[in-house]
Amino acid sequence: MEDTILITGGAGFIGSAVIRHIIGSSNSKVVNIDKLTYAGNLNNLVSVSGSDEYYFEKIDICNAEKVAEVFKKYQPDMVMHLAAESHVDRSISGPADFIKTNILGTYVLLEETRKYFKNLKDHKRKSFRFHHVSTDEVYGDLEKSNDLFTEKTRYDPSSPYSASKASSDHLVRAWGRTFGLPILITNCSNNYGPYQFTEKLIPNTVLSAIKGRELPVYGHGQQIRDWLFVDDHAKALIAVLKRGRLGETYNIGGHNQIKNIDVVKMICDLLDELAVNFRGNLSSFHELITFVEDRAGHDFKYAIDTSKIQYQLNWNPAENFTSGLRKTVKWYLANPGWAK
Repeated sequence: MEDTILITGGAGFIGSAVIRHIIGSSNSKVVNIDKLTYAGNLNNLVSVSGSDEYYFEKIDICNAEKVAEVFKKYQPDMVMHLAAESHVDRSISGPADFIKTNILGTYVLLEETRKYFKNLKDHKRKSFRFHHVSTDEVYGDLEKSNDLFTEKTRYDPSSPYSASKASSDHLVRAWGRTFGLPILITNCSNNYGPYQFTEKLIPNTVLSAIKGRELPVYGHGQQIRDWLFVDDHAKALIAVLKRGRLGETYNIGGHNQIKNIDVVKMICDLLDELAVNFRGNLSSFHELITFVEDRAGHDFKYAIDTSKIQYQLNWNPAENFTSGLRKTVKWYLANPGWAK
């Protein structure tokens, strides 16, 4: 039977990838609610916007009345919550939006979901799910450890962003335990790929380089991140939504632990090959790399143990970083209009 999935933040980078995948590979209906902040872009969804299975509502998840109207109108079978403020630098310069959207917004969504769930008929109630999408940054820093983040790792957030996401994770678990809401939580590593907003490291490096701008790298660029191709993440999220064990948390990573400086250098190598016409008087895009003062509270290392989702749901990333980065760089070079 055809189901209806309510997705928050579906015009964003990860949310739009999830929607494109669902519409392209299943019979599910998707209801996308998005406030359309600076990082939300309906151009990310042009390929599915004409589908009879896709619906969009411009709504702020902090608006309880509007959220309730969406539940009443569409009667969803599942909720996937991706709406969030997500850029660490912005959370340092202006934490208020992160507190409002990531904490208060999650609370409002949980409450409206609880009210809706309470009144569901038995058959629909049994299959209902609330999937909260979060980040590995809630676990803090692995600077002096060769360990990996597991689903049992203690929370130790460093930035206003990660603290707000940790708070939302705790709210979701509390609504599951106290009110019996059938919840699922995923914590992912750094995503990359087409359609990512241009303030993030990889698209910012590509677009700055072809404009001949400096490529600032925090500190000495030795910070390590686990990079996850966005389409692999989308498939993992759908697997968890449909087949994950209720009440469980799943970590999702790309098996690509790479230093930030090496990411920037790999992009420069690709641009030296693929964007020669943009090089101008430079002998190599590497000449644009410059080191700047490190970010306040900057975590040194994130690394994900994905054994649980591999074992329980038979998920593995299909893309390695070399192939995924090449696809990503080529996409940004081929889509200058989207970036503008």
